[in-house]
Amino acid sequence: MFPTMFPVTTGQFGTLPVMPVQAMTQQATRHARRVYVGGLSPTANEQSVATFFSQVMSAIGGNTAGPGDAVVNVYINHEKKFAFVEMRSVEEASNAMALDGIIFEGAPVKVRRPSDYNPSLAAALGPSQPNGNLNLSAVGLTPGSAGGLEGPDRIFVGGLPYYFTEAQIRELLESFGPLRGFDLVKDRETGNSKGYAFCVYQDLSVTDIACAALNGIKMGDKTLTVRRANQGTVQPKPEQESVLLHAQQQVALQRLVFQAGGLPAGPIPTKVVCLTQMVNIDELKVDEEYEDIVEDVRSEGEKYGELVNVVIPRPSINGELSPGVGKVFLEYSDTDGATKAKQGLNGRKFDGNLVVAVFYSEDKFSQREYDD
Repeated sequence: MFPTMFPVTTGQFGTLPVMPVQAMTQQATRHARRVYVGGLSPTANEQSVATFFSQVMSAIGGNTAGPGDAVVNVYINHEKKFAFVEMRSVEEASNAMALDGIIFEGAPVKVRRPSDYNPSLAAALGPSQPNGNLNLSAVGLTPGSAGGLEGPDRIFVGGLPYYFTEAQIRELLESFGPLRGFDLVKDRETGNSKGYAFCVYQDLSVTDIACAALNGIKMGDKTLTVRRANQGTVQPKPEQESVLLHAQQQVALQRLVFQAGGLPAGPIPTKVVCLTQMVNIDELKVDEEYEDIVEDVRSEGEKYGELVNVVIPRPSINGELSPGVGKVFLEYSDTDGATKAKQGLNGRKFDGNLVVAVFYSEDKFSQREYDD
C-alpha cells in the first residue's frame, strides 16, 4: 500500500511490514494536504495538472515548504472530470484553496477540500485558511470579485476576442439585464484582455437565460463559452423561453454591431459609417425605389455633418448578391460628422427596421471593399 514500507525480521513473528515515521506522518496529514479540483477538461492528465498547479502556486507565492514543486501527486477521475491534487504541506494545500475559479485549459475549475477532510484534525496540523498576502492577481484572480467570488450565479465568459473592450463586452452581457458585478481578466504586465471575464446579474433569474443564449455563438474568429462558473450548463426553465428568445434577438443585434465594421477594434472613429438592417434587398432591384432610398438616406445623413458620399450596393443584374448588399455606407468629410451620425442612427428605425451603425475602414471603403 505504501511504497516506503519495508520488512523487519522479528524472531518468531517472521517478517512484518513496518511503516517509517515519515510515511505515517504523510498518511495522517494527507486529508489536509489534498485538494479537490473539479470541472477539468477532457484533455487534462496527471502531468498537466501537476505542472499547472505547481506553477500557479509558485506564481502567487503560495509555496511555503521550500524550493521545488508544491504538488507531489495527482489522481484524476477522467469519467467525472475531477482530480485530487496532493501538496507537500498542509499550509500549501490551504493556500491552494485561494485558486478556486482559476482558468485551466480554457475553463474555470473548482478547488475544494476533499470529502475526507477533517477540519478539527487539520486545525492542529497547520493553517486552514489561505495566506492573506497571496499574489492572486499574478494568475488572473481577484479576491472577492472574479476567481475569489463564491456563489452559484457567477458566470464565466470565455472565448472573447482580445480586441473587445470592456464597454463592448458589458453591452453584450447587458442585453439580458443590468450587471451587479463584472470583471474582465487582464494581463498584469500589459493590461491587455486575457479573453475571458466573470459577471453576476442583478436579477439572478436571468443567469441561465444568458448562458443558454450566449454559449457557442461566434464572435469574429472566436466561439464564446458561457456558463455558470462553478457548475456545468443549466438549461432555462420552460417559463423562461420567451425571455430567452428575446435575449437571443438582442445578442444577434449586438453581433452585428461588433462584426459589421471593417475595423477589428470596433469603436475607433473613422470618416465612414456602415449601416445594416436598414434596406430591403428586393427594393434595391427596382431603379425608382433605389433612387428614393438613396435620397432618403442622403437627406437623413446630412443632418449630422458634411456628407461626401452615399454608397448603397445593389444586387447584380442576374440577381446574385454583390459584395456589401444590404449595407449602407455614409462617408463624411471628418470623423466628427461620422461620429454624430453613428450615435444618431444606431438603434433608429428605418421603414420598420432597427438600424445598426458602426464605423468602417476608410481604406476598405476607398478600395470599394464592402464585404467582410
